Amino acid sequence: MALIDFIKRQFIDIIEWVEPGDDVLAWRFPMDDHEIQTGASLTVRESQFAMFVNEGKVADVFGPGRYRLSTQTLPLLTDLKNWDKLFESPFKSDVYFFSARQRLDQRWGTAQPVTLRDKEFGMVRVRAFGNYSFQIADPKLFHTQVSGTRETFTVADLDGQLRGLVLQQMATGVAASGIPFLDLAANQNAFAKVVTDALEPSFKALGLKLNGFTVQSLSLPDELQKVLDQRIGMGMIGNDMGRFMQYQTAQSIPKLAESAGQGGGVAGTAVGLGAGVAMGQVIAQNLQQGLAPAQPAAAAATIRPDEVMATLEKLADLKAKGILTQQEFDAKKAELLQKLS
Repeated sequence: MALIDFIKRQFIDIIEWVEPGDDVLAWRFPMDDHEIQTGASLTVRESQFAMFVNEGKVADVFGPGRYRLSTQTLPLLTDLKNWDKLFESPFKSDVYFFSARQRLDQRWGTAQPVTLRDKEFGMVRVRAFGNYSFQIADPKLFHTQVSGTRETFTVADLDGQLRGLVLQQMATGVAASGIPFLDLAANQNAFAKVVTDALEPSFKALGLKLNGFTVQSLSLPDELQKVLDQRIGMGMIGNDMGRFMQYQTAQSIPKLAESAGQGGGVAGTAVGLGAGVAMGQVIAQNLQQGLAPAQPAAAAATIRPDEVMATLEKLADLKAKGILTQQEFDAKKAELLQKLS
């Protein structure tokens, strides 16, 4: 009786796979030196593929269904083995199962801002986050290019590679599209479509199908966002530099007051506010004088050198942020320096 049990254990009659969870993409059926019995049953469930590999070569791939293994159901494997007994004896081959279910909510994101070329802003650094979904579409290609002979291959094993592809193609696809950053931020669906088109060939080369790609957040680093906010504010008030300086001065007053107020008490806060207001008036007046047509020498003499220098420093800051052009800055600088002569 023990001999009969031993012999039964050496032949495999049923080949199937019940997926243990959501993480496994590929699984090798445990052969343990056993042989597959002629006429054995192969069950492939919906959303699965089964693949026979003989002597390192992919022989047959089976979709969903129940198969009785015979010469008719394994034509390629029969040819590779060159059997002359018409499947009257057991055979041995590696059997792999692949899960073809969609893998949803795979997260992606930029650990560091990605630098993109923008036709309006020049070079911008963008942060982006979202998710995507994929599934195995070509098990033979996935086996030869990705999973190989491993006993188990999981979604986690593939995660780093796919994230790298997303980030690479995000920069390449957006640069090729020529879509300005402001349009991308306003229409994230268009941005997702651009990246999807760039990603699909890379996924296909791995035996995968990209089913969905979404962009849930698109933003600039904090320092660039401040510059963009200033530019938007400038656009709202037009080219009136006097009004823009009043806007800038109003923003700086709380910071000046806070800095001066750290000396302590209500008195210190009052001094800080007074200093902020006075400084704002000086800056606004000097800028208006700097932008106005040249005045007689007598009027120019009333401006102190330190006031002119303060105005020049403010104008230089506006030039560095891209609000003033080099030509505009040079013209205003020349006018202010004339007032010192």
